[in-house]
Amino acid sequence: MIVFDLHCEHGHRFEGWFRSSYDFEDQVARGLMMCPECGTQVVSKAPMAPAVPAKGNSLPERASQPQMQPQPVPAASKTGEQSVSNAPPPAEVQKALEALAQAQAKALEKSTYVGKDFAKQSREMHYGERDEAVIHGQASLEEAKELAEEGVPVAPLPFPVAPPEELN
Repeated sequence: MIVFDLHCEHGHRFEGWFRSSYDFEDQVARGLMMCPECGTQVVSKAPMAPAVPAKGNSLPERASQPQMQPQPVPAASKTGEQSVSNAPPPAEVQKALEALAQAQAKALEKSTYVGKDFAKQSREMHYGERDEAVIHGQASLEEAKELAEEGVPVAPLPFPVAPPEELN
């Protein structure tokens, strides 16, 4: 997974998690990206420094790392450019994200990945055309809106999920 700092044409900043840089570009090209604050679909990657993780399966202890204080983000300049920060999130935010990621992973343990067949299978379960089961997969924004309008109980996952065939 890769995390990009994103910004919209109105200067709103937010993060996006993607399988690859190509996945981000593909979502932009298909009109699937939008600013969570204002809804515009004019979204691009903000400049950011690369993060090179330490080798191994464990994270270094936070206490041993110098704590960086978040700096205020200046308002957009007259040219429309905006300063960006690559400071790590506050410890409370990082802890909440880790807990959310663990909760999603636990929920997906008992869920079956159905890929692009998600909307069809969700609809069939809702209308009693097939047995109910816990599933997850892919749906376009339009498909998700249609499911919601029909009353089909669906929810987006907080973090992207790689299809099983793409996992090593």
